[in-house]
Amino acid sequence: MLPGCHPDPSICRVGGDFYLVTSTFEWFPGLPVHHSRDLVRWRPIGHALDRPEQLPLDGVPASGGLYAPTLRHHDGTFYLVCTLVDGPEWSGHFVMTAGDPSGPWSDPVPLEGDGIDPSLFFDDDGRAWCTGTRPTGRYEGHTEIWLREFDPRSLALVGDEHVIWDGALKGAIWSEGSHLYRIGGRYYLLTAEGGTAMDHAVVIARADRVTGPYEGNPRNPILTHRDLAAGHPIVGTGHADLVETPDGEWWVVLLAMRPHHGDRCALGRETFLAPVTWEDGWPVAGGRVEAEYPVPSLPEHPWPAVPACDQFDGPELDPAWAMLRTPREQWWSLTDRPGHLRLRLRPESLADVANPSFVGRRQRHQEFAAFTALDFAPGNDEEAGLALVQNNDFHVVLAVTGGGLRLAKREQGVTTVLAEAPAVPGIVRLGFEAHGRWYRASYSPRPGQWEPLGDRIDGDFLTSQVAGGFTGVLVGPYATSNGRPSTNHADFDWFEYVPL
Repeated sequence: MLPGCHPDPSICRVGGDFYLVTSTFEWFPGLPVHHSRDLVRWRPIGHALDRPEQLPLDGVPASGGLYAPTLRHHDGTFYLVCTLVDGPEWSGHFVMTAGDPSGPWSDPVPLEGDGIDPSLFFDDDGRAWCTGTRPTGRYEGHTEIWLREFDPRSLALVGDEHVIWDGALKGAIWSEGSHLYRIGGRYYLLTAEGGTAMDHAVVIARADRVTGPYEGNPRNPILTHRDLAAGHPIVGTGHADLVETPDGEWWVVLLAMRPHHGDRCALGRETFLAPVTWEDGWPVAGGRVEAEYPVPSLPEHPWPAVPACDQFDGPELDPAWAMLRTPREQWWSLTDRPGHLRLRLRPESLADVANPSFVGRRQRHQEFAAFTALDFAPGNDEEAGLALVQNNDFHVVLAVTGGGLRLAKREQGVTTVLAEAPAVPGIVRLGFEAHGRWYRASYSPRPGQWEPLGDRIDGDFLTSQVAGGFTGVLVGPYATSNGRPSTNHADFDWFEYVPL
């Protein structure tokens, strides 16, 4: 449904419109909001965190940052709760509000509570509640779900705390990602369990009162692929959120992965959609998550097609672009040289836990090609080009340097030069192509003539299963002066991403 790194989906419906938000960890702008009218075709409409002053991501380590948001709507206001993890300046839960999901969103307001994965629930009686997940220390990975009342006027938690759940299975780990609903007069608690890798699962419990006690579904988990082999086309199903269509159909959005090699996937955790039916007062979530389902019985609502090539001719960067951590200065420009993306060279590099001069788009296909045209005159130790980024310790850079073209990878924090070629005068075109686990770098000294640079690269080291963390690969333009001050810049004429 949303290919590429779009994990931890949360959905809400307002009339005939559906809105969805996902985690972004250390990437900025954060918490993208998508809009659909048929649950199949989605368009990005903005980000909840799009202003540097809203929340500091400075110094956040790889796969720290913004975890598992929940999006809800009540009485004309949209509410978004989330957790900032491993923030050097501040960490914890927060809530934001907006009258329009496309923004602007308010500055974050801190919320009390331990752990991660807060979620809001607005009851029929006018009261609102917040759930969250925290470790208990009873054994490694054991967590519990807590509940407190939420005051929408003061944007604060009030009243007593209730512990309502700690997992469906004996010895359960990482009961998390909780969402509350009131359906047919009963309260339903939907949670994830088993961790976000191969043992991920969706479980559900219900109660007659919001504070419990909650009984688990005897058929738990209601959705998982943990019993399937690692070579299954879709693995790691979990972290779900329910939604009902205007005509009474139920569906669930969830994260899962499409591995290219066993359980390894460079695309990261993606957002999927599966049908839900009800039996004996319990939801039944589609059996297996498949590549294709019958679509919801909603009128088709396509959005205008997005061009495969960004000509950099607008006043601002397209919302699909992301950068690492909070930008504290404007190091990119679309106006200094109209029709080009200009990146200013700065000392920060992709190897630093910083905000380097890099803008990337999510890899959304196992087989794709990405190209750009670069105009750059490098000085000593300066480079600019195209990068494949998993995190600061795992990435690939195809760059123009003072010594010519260079292809290098960084794995486990160690940089290795894979191939070099003589300098190309004037504008050089650079490209990456992917086929499953294999990437190939190439360059074009003149239009229509492409040359490979180096051998194929085994991209398994760019997967979260090897590199760690929760994100997928992003690809895009990059420039750095590698620790030295510089007044130089690199101009990118266009960037094209196409599935193969």
